[in-house]
This record gives sequence, structure tokens and C-alpha cells, in this order.
Amino acid sequence: MADQPKSAGAAPASPWHAGEKAMQHSVGVAERMDEVGGRVIRDHLPEQHRQFYPLLPFVVLGAVDPEGRPWATLRAGTPGFLQSPDAASLRVIATRDDQDPAERGMENGDAVGLLGIQLQTRRRNRLNGSIRRRDAASFDIGVAQSYGNCPQYIQRRAPAFTRDPSAASDIAPVTLERLDDRARQIIRGADTFFVASYYDAGAGAGARQVDVSHRGGKPGFVRLDDDGVLTVPDFAGNMFFNTLGNLLLNPRAGLVFIDFETGDLLQLSGSAELLLDSPEIASFDGAERLWRFRPQRIVYRAAALPMRLSREIGGESPNSLRTGSWETR
Repeated sequence: MADQPKSAGAAPASPWHAGEKAMQHSVGVAERMDEVGGRVIRDHLPEQHRQFYPLLPFVVLGAVDPEGRPWATLRAGTPGFLQSPDAASLRVIATRDDQDPAERGMENGDAVGLLGIQLQTRRRNRLNGSIRRRDAASFDIGVAQSYGNCPQYIQRRAPAFTRDPSAASDIAPVTLERLDDRARQIIRGADTFFVASYYDAGAGAGARQVDVSHRGGKPGFVRLDDDGVLTVPDFAGNMFFNTLGNLLLNPRAGLVFIDFETGDLLQLSGSAELLLDSPEIASFDGAERLWRFRPQRIVYRAAALPMRLSREIGGESPNSLRTGSWETR
């Protein structure tokens, strides 16, 4: 890690694992990203991040259930439900949610990824680490890696609570065998989703690294085929390749799509395939590569998010506007 003490004459340890390095090498930026990573990836929360997280009304989490399936999910709360008691940890004050398939991967000691994103300002910061479960109403995340992200592809939205955020939806989740009409509607209309992935460096404690990332574009930027397979364009970004680096080594992913007007969540866990040289890449404006996702577990949770996130007039991401959509091809 960049902030760990180094012995005299020792080369700085790279913050990137083998999959991230391979992706960086494939586009000729590996040497530059070693320098960037050592400078921006920390083993603690900088003061700016400690002040940022308490401002948020929701947070995105990535977790892995006991069967090894990754899930992406959200937790909401009155701003202040995220706190940093010290630079080495982030506290999440949120009751357990048995309706969420990610909950089984959020036990004491489990590895998690976290993304704090403020849609109205396009600010976002990330961390990964491990859970220290305090009780059924809160847990701490011990920070392993912490870093900021650029505002690209984020659509501006204004949040408003529709109920007490500590109250669960009174509509039971539905587990689907395949994507139904409602699920397909959410995916095809999406301009945003979040993806969880992970990499196991070994069998010991702290060997698992979970990431959860944002993906955005124009509505229709995710293609949904008749067989239920999703094809996602990967646009120019920060060259960290956290998600694709994980998928290169472990082709399992968890996606969450949100209907921002109803608070409905569609959570998918399944297998992913990278398409680094497909001829389809050239046909999608802005795409540098593609990946495909085949859902194997599907959970639809109506009104699971206790808020609405209304898209602001003129809030489209300038970066997204320069990309295409499958619907216009």
C-alpha cells in the first residue's frame, strides 16, 4: 500500500493485483499506473473522505455470499448514518436486512467493497476492507484500500426520502427463474447500474478483495438479448480496471439496477465474460471493450430503496452524451 512504511531500498509495493496489472498492460499503461496507484490508493481514509461519507443518504455495497456469489446492493439512511470514528474505519449504521441477498455476505470478518456516490454533485469515493460486526444495527469496515474516482458517466439526481429509511419495504422480494417483463423493462431503461466483483489472493484472512463500481451511459447502453444475457460497453475511464481485472481472474459478478422513480431494486448474480477484441466494439460509440453477463440468481425487490432519485433537468453526464446505445443501432 502507498502509505505503509517502506524499508530502506525496498521497491514500493504495487496496489494492483495480477488481473488489474494484466488489463493495464494490455493498453500500455502498466508502468504509469504503478506510479499513480502508489500515489492515490491509501490504507486509510483521508480527511476529505471522512467528511464526505456522512453527507450521503445512501451507499453502495458489494458482498459475497457463502456460496461465492457476489451481490451488489444499497443501504440508505439519514445523512450521518455513515461515520468515520478514525482514519482506519468507516461505520455503517444500518439494520440487518434479511430481504437482501447480499446480507449473507456481510458477517463479521467478511470482505466487502463500498462506493460512496453523491449523484447531485457527481462525487464518488471508494474503499474495500473487511466487516467488524458491532451488532444487528451497525458494523464497521476496516479499511484496506481507499481512493477517489472521477465524475465520468454519472447522471445528476436529487434524492428525497419516501419513508423512514430504517423501515424495510412491506413488499416481499421475488426470486425469479428468469428475467420477466418488469426486470427487462428496468434493464433496458437504465442509464446507471452498479457491479460487484472480487478476487481471492489466497486462503488466509484478508486475502479476498471485493470491489463495487458504478457504470453509466445513455438509457439503453446495456443490451439485453432474448436469452437473458446482458452486453455492457466499457468506456474510457481511470485505467484502474478494478472490475475487469477481477473478472479476468474470477468471472463472477453481481449487478444491481435501480428504478429511481419507484425505489425498486433488481439484483442479479451470475457469470461474466470479457470481450476484448470483439468486432461489436467498433459498432458502439465510445466503447473500448465489452463484457457479457449471464444472470444465474435474480431477485426483484419492489420499493426496497426508501427514496426517489429524480433526474435533474440537464443533469446528463457530458461523457455519457458522447457515447451510444444499443437501441439506436
